[in-house]
This record gives sequence, structure tokens and C-alpha cells, in this order.
Amino acid sequence: MIKTLRINNREYPNIPIKTAVVICLDGSQKEYLDEASKLNLTPNLDSIIQKGEYMIAHSAIPSFTNPNNISIVTGQPSSVHGICGNFFYTPSTGKEVMMNDPQYLRAPTIFEKYYAEGAKIALVTAKDKLRTLLGNGLKFNDNRAICFSAEKSNEATIKENGITNVNNWLGIPVPEVYSQDLSEFVMAAGVKLIKEFKPDIMYLSTTDYIQHKYKPGHEVANNFYAMFDKYIGKLDEEGASIVITADHGMKPKLKKDGSPNAIFLQDKLDEVFGKEKTKVILPITDPYVVHHGALGSFATIYLQDKNDLDLVISEIKKIKDIEVVLNKNQACSEYHLPEDRMGDIICMSSEYMTIGSSEVKHNLSGLNEPLRSHGGLHEREVPFIVNKKMNKINLNKQLYNYDAFYYAILGV
Repeated sequence: MIKTLRINNREYPNIPIKTAVVICLDGSQKEYLDEASKLNLTPNLDSIIQKGEYMIAHSAIPSFTNPNNISIVTGQPSSVHGICGNFFYTPSTGKEVMMNDPQYLRAPTIFEKYYAEGAKIALVTAKDKLRTLLGNGLKFNDNRAICFSAEKSNEATIKENGITNVNNWLGIPVPEVYSQDLSEFVMAAGVKLIKEFKPDIMYLSTTDYIQHKYKPGHEVANNFYAMFDKYIGKLDEEGASIVITADHGMKPKLKKDGSPNAIFLQDKLDEVFGKEKTKVILPITDPYVVHHGALGSFATIYLQDKNDLDLVISEIKKIKDIEVVLNKNQACSEYHLPEDRMGDIICMSSEYMTIGSSEVKHNLSGLNEPLRSHGGLHEREVPFIVNKKMNKINLNKQLYNYDAFYYAILGV
């Protein structure tokens, strides 16, 4: 056993005796689980809740995939780890880049710190965009670390992932990215890893493709949670300490006619201030936009002339369904964001609205279901389920999804 670890200004317990598992069930707000439970589709999850805890936590803001997955695996918000979106803009270079490279990470992961103390680590993510961030600081040549994605499972090597021939090992071919199968692959791999690799710490991160397309209670959504329940039962049977949470919730963002409900903010600002005076950046943007068309509930705006700040804020506040409009300092203080990676203004839309840039820049042809999306305050409430009673949870303090590993490790 090792001494208590201090990771990113927080004290963590020793290496767990039983496997500590955290599952990020992407896009899953409480209603999805509750609706499936009403139909008796989640008996294993219901049993876990009965013997353990079922609470509601807040996600990090913006309520997007990358910032929240990295918050979960570092135990801290974006102001500490630096990953504040799927995508960001650097004014000094004029470049818009993906935040999926470890060079943008400013804090060690919990995995890196425990690995350095001799722990065995297993990480499986649905999409490959997260893999290099999650596996940062791990070495894959000593049979103590495995990290791979379902999306590129066929490309896994011992050198880069700590495992090879994943599809033969699991008996499942590479799944389609836009499918439930991608998440099921993650869960199936988790069950096999806990039985065979026996990690001390394991992280499983699914994809929100189903949640983007189907509302809570829809037959397809219910089938997803029934599938998840099957695997969570198998993990629980292994005696692991499990915390199930999510990176964000999901809300319908559509007009009465079913078309996407969006404010194209760049177009509105160009009309008032002229071209190139403002630049709207949407941190939801990533390589997988078919199911949301890069429309989310959070935006940051860069100004060519900083003297226009109050004027632009005043103009944005006139837009009915943009309900949060703050300057950089205010927003970064309130929502724990890194100032050097945010624009001059931060906006979040109302519950059923999204923010776009210019209408011509959004390809909505892939939206064959009513738009559902996330990013703002209305999607920050997420489940926090623990398969053991946790008497040490401080109910007087706001619970965050990034408390998950602390309680998973403490729970053993």
C-alpha cells in the first residue's frame, strides 16, 4: 500500500484493494435512467441504486464531452486542467484547433499519478479523440496500462495501447461510429478487462449518439439503457467499487415544426458591427458533428477591438434566448474556466435553444431526427450513482461529476 496521494490539490486514498471503476455514460441525464427503470429494463442498475447512492451532480461548464471527461479524470474543472472545449481558437495564430492533444493538458490525470505508484490502469473510450488525453503519462510496455478506443480498436498496438488484436480478443468487430454498438463495445471491453487484466483503476467512456437522437423513454433509448444494464450487472458481480456519472445531459432544441432551434450569432453580430469585428467560436465542434450539426448551448466571442466589449455584450443581451452573457473575467471566475483559452465574451442559451455561428457554416443534412444538444447550464445536471453507501459524501457541498474517482477509490 502507498501513502495517500495528492493529485491536483486533492488527497486521494491508497491504491484500492478492489477495482475502482468510473463510467462516463455520455449524454445521460436522470430522465433516461428513470424512464428505462419504469419499464423494468434496468434491474441491475436498480439493485445498485437500492444498495448504494443515487444523487444528482453538476458537470463542468461548458457541458461538452472533452472538458468533462478530462475534469472527471483529473478531478478538477477546466481552470486547472486547461481543456475547455472540444475545440478552441488562438487569436495570436488565427488557428482554430481540436483540443485532443496532450500538449493542451495542464494537469496530470489520476491515472498517471496512480500508475507512477505501481497501479494497473485500464481505459476504454468510445471515440479515439479522447484516447491520447486519457492515456497521457502512461507507459504501455510493462503490462500495467491499457488504453484504447472502440472506434479504432483494430489499430491498437502494444506500444501505443498496451494491447493488440482487440477485436479478436473481444470477439466483436470494429463498430460503426454513429451507433449504439460503439458504446456497447466499451462496456463489453470493460467486463473482459476486469476479469482478465484485473486493473486497480478503470475508466469507461461511452458516446452520446443515442441521446442526441432519442429522448428519454423512446424505445431506442430504452434499449440502450437495457444494454448498459446488462454490462453494469456483470461489473458489479466482480465486487468493483463503481461510480456511474455523465459528462452532460441533453435537451431538445427544436421549433414547433421540428426544425433546429438556433440563433446564428455570427450572422447577427456581423449585421450590427460588420464583418471580422467579432469571431464566434463554438467549443462543441469536433470531427463527429453529424448528430448535432455543431449546434450547442455555449459560445465564446473574440473581439477585434476590445473597446467594443460593453457594446457587443449589450447587443447580445437583446437576443431573447441567450440567457447568460458575461465578460471573460466574470465567466471564468463563476464557471472555473481558463482565461487564456476563452474569448472576450461567454454566452449560453436558454433550455431549448442552441447557438450557431454563421448559418452557411452549419451542415444540418445529417439531422434526420429532431435536434437534441447540450453545452449550457440546462444540461449540467447529471446522475451520480455509487454501488456502495457513501457516508463520507458531504451533502452540504455541491457534488460534481469530477468527484467520481475520489468516491470510487474511497468506496473500496
